[in-house]
Amino acid sequence: MSDSGNHWEVGTDIGGTFTDIVAIRSDSAEVRTAKVPSRPDAPVQAMLEAIDAVGLRKSEVKRFVHGTTRVTNAIVEGRLPKVALVATAGFADVLEIARYRRRDLYRLAIPPKSPPLVPPERCFGLAERLDHEGRVLKALEEAEIERLVAWLKRTGVQSVAVALLHAYANPVHEKMLGERLKEVVAHVSLSHEVNPEAREYERTSATVFNAAAMPIAVEYLSELEQRLPIGPGLQVFHSAGAMIPISAVKRRPLVMAMSGPAAGVSASVAIARQLGASRMLTFDMGGTTTDVCLIVDGQAEMTDGRMLGDKPLRQPMLAVHSIGAGGGSIVRSGPGGLTVGPQSAGSEPGPACYGRGGREPTITDANAVLGYLNPETKLGDRIGLDIEAAKRVIEPVARALELDLTETALGIIKVANATMARALRRVTVERGIDGRDCTLLAFGGGGPMHAAGLADLYGITEVVVPSASSAFSALGCLTADFSFLQQQTLRAALDGIDLARVSERIGTLMADASAPLLANGVARAEIQVELVALMRYAAQNDAIPIPFAVPLDVAKLEQDFLTRHHELFGYATDEPCVIESVRVQARRPSTTVVSPPAAAVRAVSSGKRTCSFDGLHETETAIIDRTLLTDVVNGPAIIEDAWSTVVLPPDWQARPDLSGNLFLTRRSA
Repeated sequence: MSDSGNHWEVGTDIGGTFTDIVAIRSDSAEVRTAKVPSRPDAPVQAMLEAIDAVGLRKSEVKRFVHGTTRVTNAIVEGRLPKVALVATAGFADVLEIARYRRRDLYRLAIPPKSPPLVPPERCFGLAERLDHEGRVLKALEEAEIERLVAWLKRTGVQSVAVALLHAYANPVHEKMLGERLKEVVAHVSLSHEVNPEAREYERTSATVFNAAAMPIAVEYLSELEQRLPIGPGLQVFHSAGAMIPISAVKRRPLVMAMSGPAAGVSASVAIARQLGASRMLTFDMGGTTTDVCLIVDGQAEMTDGRMLGDKPLRQPMLAVHSIGAGGGSIVRSGPGGLTVGPQSAGSEPGPACYGRGGREPTITDANAVLGYLNPETKLGDRIGLDIEAAKRVIEPVARALELDLTETALGIIKVANATMARALRRVTVERGIDGRDCTLLAFGGGGPMHAAGLADLYGITEVVVPSASSAFSALGCLTADFSFLQQQTLRAALDGIDLARVSERIGTLMADASAPLLANGVARAEIQVELVALMRYAAQNDAIPIPFAVPLDVAKLEQDFLTRHHELFGYATDEPCVIESVRVQARRPSTTVVSPPAAAVRAVSSGKRTCSFDGLHETETAIIDRTLLTDVVNGPAIIEDAWSTVVLPPDWQARPDLSGNLFLTRRSA
């Protein structure tokens, strides 16, 4: 155990298989890392076990930040509590109508749409009405509120979503309901707080998701506050790439969706800026999914939303693309050949090689059969490796393919890499970027094992494996800025713009974004505000982000939009331009200092081990302790540290730098 004093800042990433932790001592920049098995039914207990795993007492923790996919998994798996929806009369069926598009264009046996998030019997039409500029056309009367209260009591739900027509322009009626309903139900989600933007279906969908997530989030966050009582030091990572206080998350738990992957991207941005990489692709391969994101000129790509479980989740977030291909992804042999994922062995029982009863082959089992994993290691200090079990589950696949075990395992790795290469194309080629010009940043439990093979397949010439790569998302929780983000529909045409009105709205958004930081003790002088206008031509549907400053220079904003439009689409016209929405992010830059991680706390094997590579089977392969690596090493080799494994195939070489990063390049390059 360490000495007394709450000097430690702790970041955790709760994954599908492991909970990773990075602890940094604020007065010396000492770093400790560890892994413990995740506890899907007891996430707070897993976090406390992680603190214990790095040799700390709760009293020594000054700041605790965590990222999680708990909300995302509940949405994708359909494990959401019952929710009631309150909408403007005539619009209560907005979720059932949805968008006019089929889930699968050519498979007519599949229903065209999935069932609505809220069934019709739990949807309530409220007699009130605003126009698109927020003017009250029909006032919300007390008798109507009483009618709603009586209906809610009959439904028996504990969570209600309120999404009134045009509430983004004027939330007066939603605020009235928020005050009255908090005495009737435990959780109230208001659309003007969750997603104050036009697009009625998407806004309503996001508000319902938020309402459904509230019981899940409030329960475990309250438990965390009780069991780790450190006040403002308790923070949550959100999907826009920064951390926010728990008090704000309880009202908007939807910001936690994709928070774990976003934390890894946040740490990647710091690496990209440190290395001066103009284009970087993040490659985060965990136990359940692989997440990729594009970083251009030190900025991660942002998006206004994504689809989760066939439903739109609209809110500003990092543009992370996820696929169901992680280390625990199950391998199957069918009429079309090998497939991997999206089903996963998870943490219970996990891959067969974990020796916990797994009976289906996974990508991790293939890596074990090929000799890449150290058979003497204990993952999370608890899970030993059973190589023979991995061979037993892959054997039926080998028989079906009429191949030996080695060829089958190599085939599994190739299929996995091809699946992940498609994800890279989604964030590069489909956005007009040549991915071969990017640097690949590999982290997560499986990223460094697959990085060189994926780079070969995709044509990337340089791979970077950062220090603490296996717990990189946990590190990102600590190194990110303390931030809060607001985005709201404005709909202001540049021709004849009411500059005073627009400036007033922007000022209000800036104050709203700064408020949570000020409430948590951040001095106003420490807060930086970033402004982005979501702009489009008047006849366009989708907007593109254009940074700007205050006071607003309309001529410069228009020119910046035309320039960016030409860069993206190859043309720009003199059509009228519109500011669709404004995004405001208030942040206090991170002051966390990180030293390279200390030497491994467990022994790393050295010498040689028999491994197999594409075109080179069962060869004696050098096993190298990463913490002792000071010079260039040529493949084939396996480079190990306390928590991760880097596979260096033949024709590849690796070199370290003084910051603990490892650079992989082809020897011919």
